[in-house]
Amino acid sequence: MSPIARNITRRSVLASAAAAGVLSVVPGAIAEVKADTSEIKPFKFKATDAQLADLQRRVKATRFPEREVVDDNSQGVQSATIEKLAKYWATDYDWRKVEARLNALPQFTTEIDGVEIHFIHVKSKHDDALPIIVTHGWPGSIIEQMKIIGPLTNPAAAGGSASDAFHVVIPSIPGYGFSGKPIEKGWDPIRVARAWIELMDRLGYTKYVAQGGDWGDAITEQMALIAPPGLLGIHVNMPATIPEDVAAALQPGGKKPDGLSSDESHAYDQLADFYAHGLGYAIEMANRPQTLVGITDSPVGLAAWMIDHDIRSYELIARVFDGKTEGLSRDDILDNVTLYWLTNTAVSSARLYWENKLAFFQPKGVKIPVAVSVFPDEIYAAPRSWTEKAYPNLIHFNKLPKGGHFAAWEQTKVFCDEMRSSFKTVRA
Repeated sequence: MSPIARNITRRSVLASAAAAGVLSVVPGAIAEVKADTSEIKPFKFKATDAQLADLQRRVKATRFPEREVVDDNSQGVQSATIEKLAKYWATDYDWRKVEARLNALPQFTTEIDGVEIHFIHVKSKHDDALPIIVTHGWPGSIIEQMKIIGPLTNPAAAGGSASDAFHVVIPSIPGYGFSGKPIEKGWDPIRVARAWIELMDRLGYTKYVAQGGDWGDAITEQMALIAPPGLLGIHVNMPATIPEDVAAALQPGGKKPDGLSSDESHAYDQLADFYAHGLGYAIEMANRPQTLVGITDSPVGLAAWMIDHDIRSYELIARVFDGKTEGLSRDDILDNVTLYWLTNTAVSSARLYWENKLAFFQPKGVKIPVAVSVFPDEIYAAPRSWTEKAYPNLIHFNKLPKGGHFAAWEQTKVFCDEMRSSFKTVRA
C-alpha cells in the first residue's frame, strides 16, 4: 500500500471512529492526523538567460529532413509547417511573456508520496465557490488551462453569475512541467488520482469536483472510482465510453459492427482512423520511452513530436503557422513546447504511457455523477448512447459545434460555460 493510500485509510478510520463516538475529536487528535503532511510552498519559475540562449541556438542549428514526397500530411508533420514553427521560435517568440503570466498566478509545490507536486491554486473572491481540480494530458500541461482560470473564478466578468464561481486547482502531473520526476516505478493514473485526493484534502477542501481530458480523463475517472467522500462529481471532455464489441472490432482484423447509429458509426470511423494512423507516438512511449532521447536534445524534434498527437489537432495547429488566427496561436503552441523543453520533461512525461495498464477508452464503471462535453474534433466524438451506458449517473451531456482535443485551451468560453452547466446540480 502506498503512503497516500495508508494516509487516506488512516484518516477514514479516524473519521469513522469519531462519527461513531468511539474517538473524541479534540484539537490534539486533529494535529496528530495532520502532523505528517508536507509543507505547501510558494513557487515561481524563471528561466536563465543562458537556457533561453541555448534553446535559440539549438533551434537555429536544426538539421531538417528533406521534404516529404507527398502533397499532404500522410507522412507526418510537413516540412513547411515545422520550418515556419522553427523560424518563429528562433526569431520572434518570447518565453518571458508567458513566464510573467505564470508567475502572476498563485503557484505552489508540496510533496506527496515522495514526489514534489506543482500546482496553480486560484481562489475565487466568492467564498461559496465550488472547488475544482483540473488535470491536463499529453502533450499538454498547465499552459492548457491558464485561460480558464479568470472565467471560472470570476464568472460575472465573463457574463456569468457569482453563483457559478469556482476555486481552481491545476496541478502538473508527476514527470510533467514543474512537478517532480518519479524515481521509482508505479506512478500510473491510479497513483496520481490518489495524490490529487490528498492534495485537495491538504488544501482543506471537503467538497469539490474534478475535470480532465486525455490523461486528465484517466486520472479523474480513477478519482471517481476511489470515490472519496468529498468528490461530488466529475466532468470529462475525452470520455471512456467504447463498448466491448466495438473495442474488439477495432483490433487488427476486426470488422465494423452492424447496426450502429449514425453517431456511433461516425465515432467508430474516427477511432478506426486513429488506431490505424495516429497511435504511433503512444505505442513508442508505452513500449520504449527512454529511446526518445532525441527529443530531449532537439527542441524542433520535440515540437514535431508533440504537435503530431492526432490528425485533427495537427491540422488545427498547423493552420496558425499558415497565418490563420482562429483557436490556438503560435505563441500558445510554443509556450507549451518551451515549457517541456525548459523542464526537460519529454521523456519523464512519456513514461506515464509505460506505467499505464488501463484500457484508455473503455468504461471503468464510474458510479458518481458524471458530466460529458463532446467536441467534434476530439479523437472520437462519444455518442450519447455509449455515454449513457458508460456513466449510469450522467448529469450532463452536450455535443458542441466546434473544438478538439485541447478544448479548454482552444474553445475557452464554451469550455467554461460547460463547467457551469455541468456542475449546477451538485452545488450545495
